Amino acid sequence: MAAVTITTDNFQSEVLESKETVLIDFWASWCGPCRMLSPIVDEVAEEVTGVKVGKVNVDNEMELAQQYGVTSIPCLVVFKDGKEVNRSVGVVPKAKVLDLVKA
Repeated sequence: MAAVTITTDNFQSEVLESKETVLIDFWASWCGPCRMLSPIVDEVAEEVTGVKVGKVNVDNEMELAQQYGVTSIPCLVVFKDGKEVNRSVGVVPKAKVLDLVKA
């Protein structure tokens, strides 16, 4: 399934109330490392079942970035049952992203 665009308006329903594990990619269009990580996140979205993948553009959704303490991007945050359970900052290989969502 393709990654979902996450905004302040749909964060509650798409992430906090999700029955699935949710992987959120906090990113920005001007961020080189974000552009390097994005295809990996997209691959995970397409290949892994039982995990919802969302993307938060920090320029458009500064409130969400601040709320979750995102100070460096790219930042991957994993939620289960509405709670943060894992986090990774910077570009990481696909295997590391897969480990994040399995933990």
